[in-house]
Amino acid sequence: MTEDLSAVANFLYEAGTLKHTARTGWWMAGVRQPETVAEHSWRTALIATIIAKLEGADPARAAFLAVWHDTGETRTGDVNHLGKKYTAGEADPRDITADQVAGMPGILAEALTELVAEYEAKDSPEAICARDADKLECMIQGIEYKAQGYENAQRWIDNSRGRIVTKAGNVLADAVLETGSLDWLRSALGEKQG
Repeated sequence: MTEDLSAVANFLYEAGTLKHTARTGWWMAGVRQPETVAEHSWRTALIATIIAKLEGADPARAAFLAVWHDTGETRTGDVNHLGKKYTAGEADPRDITADQVAGMPGILAEALTELVAEYEAKDSPEAICARDADKLECMIQGIEYKAQGYENAQRWIDNSRGRIVTKAGNVLADAVLETGSLDWLRSALGEKQG
């Protein structure tokens, strides 16, 4: 391969900033050190795989969309819903991605801009599953924060739950709400569920 991959290398360093970019909406719930965008995207990809498989969509594609869904936040930070009210026009993730992939080999640039465009269009089954996964991950994180004593996280739990649209996503959300955040550990240890 003789193509110049310096733009790809730059993007990989840029993407690493998401490991340090806090999801700022949680500050309003009182969470002092909220999860990062990278942490959120990782579990979102897992959830997207599950929802897509249950919905009969392509789980790999849904996970792929979920991994990339917040990559534009390297440029904007995580602007929460209140902050978006005051910004002079929300940046379009498709435009951010176009800037991020400028200089990359055409095959990569095209694939990544198409990927973000698909997620934003919300019209493929995989994009719908990935978007539901985004909401379900936020709901689960809210449940975990509430279990840590952040009572205000209930707003995020309720709002996220209300935005899930797929049948599988709704059934999974109900199961999550009926399951304790440490039930997995009790089960793994062979303890009785409480």
